[in-house]
Amino acid sequence: MKTRLIAFALILGIAVGGGIAIAGIYLGMSLKESRKPQRAVSVRGLAEREVDADLAVWPITFSETSNDLSDLQKQISEKKKIVTGFLSEAGFLPSDISFSAPRIIDRHAREYGEVSQKLEYRYLGKTTVTLRSTNVPLVIKTMELSGNLIGKGVVLDAENWQNPTEYFFKGLNKIKPEMIEEATKNARAAGEKFAADSGSKLGEIRSATQGLFEINERDRNTPQKKQVRVVTSVEYSLIDD
Repeated sequence: MKTRLIAFALILGIAVGGGIAIAGIYLGMSLKESRKPQRAVSVRGLAEREVDADLAVWPITFSETSNDLSDLQKQISEKKKIVTGFLSEAGFLPSDISFSAPRIIDRHAREYGEVSQKLEYRYLGKTTVTLRSTNVPLVIKTMELSGNLIGKGVVLDAENWQNPTEYFFKGLNKIKPEMIEEATKNARAAGEKFAADSGSKLGEIRSATQGLFEINERDRNTPQKKQVRVVTSVEYSLIDD
């Protein structure tokens, strides 16, 4: 009985020792593998698309002068009706048109410039009728006919640099998925080229970052044309070929 117990203990000890030895071997191999440099490549993929603006904002600013504030207000109201009628005839809805409060300047109260000059009219009034429409081609066409307003006595502000016509693109969400996919494909193509040049294969994605979408004018002469741009950054692992 005692002999059997000793034999059993001996076998158990050998088995435990063997297991520890094997575990040590595997641990050593794992440590060796973990100490190998992890090869990777970071690449970027670009996607660009030219689109048409889908919203236009046209501020129509005009001026009136008078020596009487009541008369000035009356003139401004009459010219607002002329501008509104012009836009309505062009095909725009009342909901597309809004008005700003008139800005009245008392030129006799100024402390510089025109004070020393003899002014024919004391009060200068400026107001803006703003057209906001998703029918961008119609807005552009109507702007080309804005000279008709001058013929109706509306003195348009030619130096309206503070309120220029603006064009926007609001349909970004519709093209986002396709552009992200395109940028990711371009990034992978760049990664595969790098891997091939270095004698490796492209592995799995280790990390990816989507850049911000940028919407800019294509050029100064055609602000209604927009260029949408996004860059995706992707890091791939490299596998020895």
